[in-house]
Amino acid sequence: MSRILVIDDEKATLNMFKMLLSAYGHEVLTAENGEEGISVFDTEKPDLVMTDIKMPGMDGLQVLGKIKSISPDSEVIVITGHGDMDLAIKALNLDATDFLNKPVKREELEKALQLSADRIKFARSRQKDISLTLEDDLAVINITGNLTSKSEGLLLDVFDEALATAKGNFLLVFEEKSSINGAAMDSLFKLVEKARTRGCGVHIAGLSENFRSVLHSMGITQMASVYETEAEARGGLRR
Repeated sequence: MSRILVIDDEKATLNMFKMLLSAYGHEVLTAENGEEGISVFDTEKPDLVMTDIKMPGMDGLQVLGKIKSISPDSEVIVITGHGDMDLAIKALNLDATDFLNKPVKREELEKALQLSADRIKFARSRQKDISLTLEDDLAVINITGNLTSKSEGLLLDVFDEALATAKGNFLLVFEEKSSINGAAMDSLFKLVEKARTRGCGVHIAGLSENFRSVLHSMGITQMASVYETEAEARGGLRR
């Protein structure tokens, strides 16, 4: 069972979705406009949002953009009028999960729900790619997968959790075969900068020489100590 937030300015449509989705075993939250929907999303953190795209005030595209700014990995399905292909494409470009045409057909709804469930399952499996271990005066973040823009939310959560522990030093360990792309490099720069402003030392280990060169060109090595191996980093921390 998932928690699904449905946003639509038509009460009859809300009631229809509530009845149908409840019959599938989901917990259903509803909102009658975009502003209320954002408030409910922020408070309740549902697994999936379904929003009408044409609403007075904040429309569905604005709702989608706001939700993605709050939580980039959130699943959002937009509901369009028949033939609103331009709006559907705009929504997909804003990383919507899928779109449904009104009137919504049961089989298309089931396919969209399954797609969302598959994406949530995949995202949760990726959570093992970044893990946090707390030691005496050290927060160790192990990265075993590939850091991309999709990892930004998880990396930010782990960093914030580490910052909340008031540990004096951070050690980011990139395990063998892990990597980081350009978008994630930008996120890493901001997080290292944030840790430094809190007075924390940042140490990075495990990336190849090529990636270390990129860190240097981005100015990250001016804020963090970079080592070839975790053993070298721990040795540097003891000195």
